[in-house]
Amino acid sequence: MKRVQRYRGLWLLVGLLGLTAVACQLGSIGSSNTTNDTVDIPNDAAVITVVANNSLLPWLEQAANDFNATQTQTAAEQPVFVLVEGQESGQFITDVANGAVAPPAMWIPDSPVWTNVMADQGYNNYQNSCVSVAQSPLVIGTWRTVAESLGWPGYALGWLDFGSLAQDPSAWSYYTGGDFGESLRLSHTHPGLSGAGASTLLALVQSAQQQTQAVSVDEINLPIVQASVGAFESAVASFASDPYTLAQTMQERGASYLGAAVMYESDVVSNGRGELVPIYPLEGTFVATHPACLNAQSDQEAAKLFRDYLLSESGQATAVSHALRPVNANTPITAPLTADNGVDLDQPAVVFGEPNVQTIYAIQDLWQNARKDVNLVMLLDTSGSMRGSKMDNMREAAVQFVAQMGDEDRLTIIAFSTEPYLLVEGVQVGPNRDKLANAIRDLEASGDTTLFDAIGDGAASIERTNDPALTNAMVVLSDGQDTRSYRYRFDQDLVNYATGNNTTIFTIAYGNDADEDVLSQLAINGNGNFYRGDEASIAAIYDEMSAAFGGSVGVGR
Repeated sequence: MKRVQRYRGLWLLVGLLGLTAVACQLGSIGSSNTTNDTVDIPNDAAVITVVANNSLLPWLEQAANDFNATQTQTAAEQPVFVLVEGQESGQFITDVANGAVAPPAMWIPDSPVWTNVMADQGYNNYQNSCVSVAQSPLVIGTWRTVAESLGWPGYALGWLDFGSLAQDPSAWSYYTGGDFGESLRLSHTHPGLSGAGASTLLALVQSAQQQTQAVSVDEINLPIVQASVGAFESAVASFASDPYTLAQTMQERGASYLGAAVMYESDVVSNGRGELVPIYPLEGTFVATHPACLNAQSDQEAAKLFRDYLLSESGQATAVSHALRPVNANTPITAPLTADNGVDLDQPAVVFGEPNVQTIYAIQDLWQNARKDVNLVMLLDTSGSMRGSKMDNMREAAVQFVAQMGDEDRLTIIAFSTEPYLLVEGVQVGPNRDKLANAIRDLEASGDTTLFDAIGDGAASIERTNDPALTNAMVVLSDGQDTRSYRYRFDQDLVNYATGNNTTIFTIAYGNDADEDVLSQLAINGNGNFYRGDEASIAAIYDEMSAAFGGSVGVGR
């Protein structure tokens, strides 16, 4: 069995390494998920809402149902009823700061630093009453067969190993025998939206600095650190909105789609079905302590009753059943946290020091500079069926998408109706952001639908603007069937043309009349995602795609 040789020098060879194409993996539509079906809430209940990251939702949903069934009452004999919602830490802070959501009675972020970030954003009511309710280390989730080909479990693997292998297809082929694709496709979550994503970037910095104490802003800004993170990020194949969904989709789509991804141990074990295993990086990692923080301006008595339940023997046993490590020392650690699932309860051997608010912000800036820039072709249906509010909502969502693109990203816009029309091609976004937004705002709906010709023209544009330093991507939005194309038809030749040059393709079926078969096939072949959208969800879909492309969203932006 071959073991990974650690080419530490490869870590720093920015620009000299083979780079994988980006195929952006998306999570669920919208910035938050709710696990609350239609429920019967007592009329006199003290209703508390709990917001937590999506990795905790399976546990919290079951715990809330069990707690509600106990009909626990306050001292005033008022029944307590718990509702649970999922939202990643960075996105939740952004929404609270913007007034988009009301701060709930309880918030469970990844770690305490996020309450300090929330306070820095103007809301400091979660800082003084936090208690950890479960733990899960940040790991590199990979396929058991991939891990074994690299020498696991007898040989310890780390951040730098996976980064180097992702950048060097020849080394990847050598160690894996070519059984898992031409290159290692990596993924992690967006650090502006997800606590796991921010911790990933900070772990890379800690590893580059070879230190366990928390890094400083000055250390984050060191050239050697920036080069190391840039080398890793240039090889990442996708950015996701949350680690739980990332693990789900990785398991569903297989090793050829994604070879490894950074997520929590609980995500790997809950979704991996024994086929995914957690790698505890030898350099060290972070541990999510999941503090349950009570809102000083809410009903703390009711919220504390639920938190006490989470810490109880029953609540902690339920946490373990969902692959979370208990904080109650009396709780037995049983399946699924077992060696059969790759779990090592003695790991991580090295835990990095907690970051502070300023390093959370600094890592966002570092990442925006480190991620690979995008060469994006946007295909927008402007046929007659798009008239009215459907067109208005699409324009607004697309303009917001452009606002979140990086300054160095490149954008081509093709509007298609009776004929495809090239509005702009290969334009750098930063100095032309207003021009691009105005081009979208000026779009009007009329005519037929030349979807297939537009796809072909989009592929031709990528051929003309292709740059090895950029990631090629295509976004296709259509609300109907092709009615007029004459230069292309939807066949394997068109699919091959569209997915050439390592182009990742996202497609949106906008409304009930769109050609879902064509759009879904195109997205699957293009290693992207297919969405069913409507006027209510179109903005959320574009937000998801912005996150996947590394858009400037979330905290610190």
